[in-house]
This record gives sequence, structure tokens and C-alpha cells, in this order.
Amino acid sequence: MIGILVAEHRPVVLRGLVASLEGEAGMKVVAAVGTGDAVLPAVLEHRPETAVIDLDLPGTDGFAVTLDLHARAPGCGVLLVSHRPKPGQVRRAFAVHALGLMSLGVSPEQLASGVRRVAAGQRVVDPELAVAALEIAENPLTRREMDVLRLAALGARSNEIADQLFLSVGTVRNHLSRIMCKTRARSRLDAVRIASDSGWL
Repeated sequence: MIGILVAEHRPVVLRGLVASLEGEAGMKVVAAVGTGDAVLPAVLEHRPETAVIDLDLPGTDGFAVTLDLHARAPGCGVLLVSHRPKPGQVRRAFAVHALGLMSLGVSPEQLASGVRRVAAGQRVVDPELAVAALEIAENPLTRREMDVLRLAALGARSNEIADQLFLSVGTVRNHLSRIMCKTRARSRLDAVRIASDSGWL
């Protein structure tokens, strides 16, 4: 019997996932939670073999939750799910030690198959998503440029970025200019979108 934890913040989707997995032979949902912060305590209490975790959980997102589980509950394999997974998220998922990434739009049979494979320690990715991920370029940005872009993604202005990173405003603007050049973005917002879609942010 595969014990499963399901983490999903939308109650209707959560109920659907639980019902779908409970209907499969050899599977039992041992815990269902609605926030990222609730995942680790539930895993430590119920000890599931597999956790099906939505990427967009409130509080702590799926990537951060997965990294935490790898450190504190390595026996629990993680299958990340999302309504609209992006190719760049495949690399991020594997970087935080998830075993799979699937769309919530897959059939119940595909989801169950993914859970079984993760429980067996195998990797799972939607085929189309995997192909698209292979076509994405490596991150061309330096570590400092990424620091600048992360703050820009939060809506910080150039002077606020400069204050937080102990840089001059001119240096921040130079970094932003290089970021837009490297990503071929039309604006800093476009650069944030490109970096997010590519899984760099």
C-alpha cells in the first residue's frame, strides 16, 4: 500500500485529487493539507511514501517545501503538480530533489502511474514538458544579476535594489541593462517573465 500526502490549496481540487487517488488499488491518502507550512509536520506524523504537492501553495511554495522534505524526510518521494507547469520548472523541480512534475490536467490513470513511479524512486515528467525543457537555454545571468532580478521581480525600484544590495543606483541600472540584453527582454518586467518561464527565478 502506497501512503500518500496531498497538498493543494484549492478545496475542490484537493477533494478531487484525494478521491482520484483513493480510488486506485494499492493507494491510500494518509493526509491532505492546504498550505505549504502544513506539509512537513503532516509528513513527519503520517510517514507517507509519496507526497503530491501543488507548486503554488500559499505560505511556502512547492519548491521550498520539497527542498525541506528532502532534508528532513528524505524517505518521502515528491511529485509536484501544477495547473500550468512551465518547461523551466522541470529543472527547478529536480534541483530541489523532486522526483516528478506533472500537470493537474493529466488523466487519473496518468496521475496514479506517476505516483507509483515516484514511490518506486523513479522520475516522472510529462513528455511534452520534458521536450520543451530540453530546448530552454542555460541561465546566462551572473549571481549578482540574479540578485538584482529577484528584487526587481518583487517590485523593488532601482534605488531600493541598490540599498538592499549595497550597490550604487548606477551599478543597479547597469545590471538591469545587461539582464535585458542577455535575456533579449524589452523591459525589466519582460526579463522577470522570461527568467520565471525559464525556471531561473
